[in-house]
Amino acid sequence: MALLAQRKSGEARFTEERTVTGFDSPLRASGTLSFTAPDRFARQTLEPRRERLEVVGNQLRLERGGRVRQMALDAVPELAALVEGLRGTLTGNGALLRKHFEVHLAGQARLWTLSLVPRDPALAAQVRMLQIAGTAGELRSVELQLAGEQRSLMTIEPVAAGTPAANTSAKTASAAATAPAPTASTAPTASAATPAA
Repeated sequence: MALLAQRKSGEARFTEERTVTGFDSPLRASGTLSFTAPDRFARQTLEPRRERLEVVGNQLRLERGGRVRQMALDAVPELAALVEGLRGTLTGNGALLRKHFEVHLAGQARLWTLSLVPRDPALAAQVRMLQIAGTAGELRSVELQLAGEQRSLMTIEPVAAGTPAANTSAKTASAAATAPAPTASTAPTASAATPAA
């Protein structure tokens, strides 16, 4: 956690694969993620359709198809769990993680896995577990396990400083993370769009 806390910002490319009830094959997305301590998290999806999700504090902003929606983050429990888990991990804030989750850490500094189980019973009924894996001070994957055998697996590829992730084409944005959703759309109405590097 100390290694993570040393980084105050970061960018990454991501790919996401979601298993959603009612769909025969996984839903896939790719794009970029960015994080600025202490609480700004942004996800820009490039494929299959462009949209931008940004969370600052408890405020959520979603831009899609020329329309903008804003709402409180805690109005979307699945997304709130993902964002708080990521923000707590990215800032090395163990106290924040323990406030919202039962925390289980395995592995060593060079390769670790953090399993987060929601403490709130209502949230736990929707979000079974958030599992984050990384190497040293970098996140490499984020898996969100939802009720009803729904899940999202995001793979993260950190972008070197001075190489803006947003300038990378959608085709090369292969391997990374952000915000899962329990429905086909990634709208934050009863679904989660996404999680940050």
